[in-house]
Parts: sequence; C-alpha cells; structure tokens
Amino acid sequence: MVIDIISWVSVGLMLATATAVLINRDWRLSLGALAVQYIAAFWLVTRHLPFVMGSAKLITGWMVIAALGMTRLAVPSAEDEESFLPRGLWFRVTLVFVMALVAAGATPRIESAIPGLGLPVITGSLLLIGAGVAHLGLTSDTLNVILGLLTMLTGFEILYAAIESSILVAGLLAVTNLGLGIAGSYLLIAGSTPIEMEEEE
Repeated sequence: MVIDIISWVSVGLMLATATAVLINRDWRLSLGALAVQYIAAFWLVTRHLPFVMGSAKLITGWMVIAALGMTRLAVPSAEDEESFLPRGLWFRVTLVFVMALVAAGATPRIESAIPGLGLPVITGSLLLIGAGVAHLGLTSDTLNVILGLLTMLTGFEILYAAIESSILVAGLLAVTNLGLGIAGSYLLIAGSTPIEMEEEE
C-alpha cells in the first residue's frame, strides 16, 4: 500500500517536471526539473528491476544533465533562441492536460493487455513519452530538443524495464542516454561557434 502511494507520488512528480520542462524557458530550471524527473523514474524502474540497475539509470541521467549543464555554461554568448510554434503559455498547459487525459485513458487498456506492469508504471511511462513528443513538436532549440528526447527515452525505459529485465538492454539504454548527452553537448558548442566568430569580426 505504501509502495503504491509512493509510486503515484512519483507519477505526480513526473507530470509536474514534464510540465515545467515544457513551459519553462530557463535552461537551469529545465535541467533541475529533469533531475527530479530521473528520481521519480528511478522509483518506478526499481518496481521491476534490482536496486543496483535502477541506480545505474539514475546516475547515468544525472551524468547527462551535468554534461549538458557544463556545456551550456561554457557557451554564455549563445542566446536562448526558443522557436516555439505556439508561444502561448495556456496552449502548452492545455497540451499537458490533454496528454494526461490520454495517458489516463490508455493505462487501463494496456494493463488489461499486459497484466502485471502496474498502473503507476504505465501511467508514468505514457506521461513522459507524451511529454517528450510534445516537447519535440514545440521547439527547435538544440538543448530543448535533447531534453525532449531524454524525457521520451526515460518514459520508454520505465515501460521496457517492466517487460524486460536484461542487464545488457539496460546497459545499451544507458549508453544511448550518454550518447544523447554527448551529441547535445557537441551541438551546443557547434551552434555557438558562428555567433562567436561574428562577434570577433
């Protein structure tokens, strides 16, 4: 009973952090929300995986956040160029609300099709996958695109951990996270190079 309550609290944290990443324009707050999101995902992953494997996913996520944060600090000349297609705050809040309704409606169907996963695990996974897809559709900023991909991948990891507990697959997913972090850091640096060259001229 207590475990289920904590699991639903983790789902609530995922919804709050996904919303914060989606509507926020400060990259520091976005990375902080993503760090909290990894803690909530860690709890849901450990419902089906050993504690050590869940800890590896958590540490990998925090390493990616640290790499992105240090890279973003190293390119202060790059302005926050967020090209949101719909710039309204209420549009994005409504999008999160619709995404939560879709996740709530799809969760019982998935639980009946694949029993034993657990309603909190399915709900949290669908929320993060939906939030990642929504984030990718609303921005073209390099850092925010990487955050959207990481959010979507975290949701997939939660659901896949409940189905497959292979150590090799968990390691490959961790390498994928690290690869996204490295690619994002490289693209942040590469994107700031033309700006710095123009300032020097």
